[in-house]
Amino acid sequence: MTSIGRINSLFPASFVGFDRLFDEIDRFSTPQTYPPHNLINVAENKYQIELAIAGFSEADISIEYKDGTVVVTGDKGERDEREYAHHGISSRRFERTFKLADHVEVTGASLNNGILAIDLERIVPEELMPRKIEIQTTTPKLLTEEAA
Repeated sequence: MTSIGRINSLFPASFVGFDRLFDEIDRFSTPQTYPPHNLINVAENKYQIELAIAGFSEADISIEYKDGTVVVTGDKGERDEREYAHHGISSRRFERTFKLADHVEVTGASLNNGILAIDLERIVPEELMPRKIEIQTTTPKLLTEEAA
């Protein structure tokens, strides 16, 4: 039984409209392992996702960023007609999803020596940044001075 089948069997048929929720649970319960990736702390508030995609060109790769999620898709299209004695470098289609934290934006991407690097930066809006509150010194008024 698939994990979605197990989830659906736990809830009665009266749960209408929860398909998307179940799809999300199923998607996150099945770990994505291809292509392998690294998450790198480049500097404070700067990060990089590296994906090992040997054999894929820029034309084979699509990167989409929407609603805090980065989706990387790779598809070589036509199959290689060569006859291999051993075919160890995968060229299968893939889709890799990364959910980003609040205020993290994609700032660029590059492909070098089979490694796709996606640059990220955490850009917190000024109104959400912590701010220092200045304490002003005043002389306290006495109760007798206020009555006078």
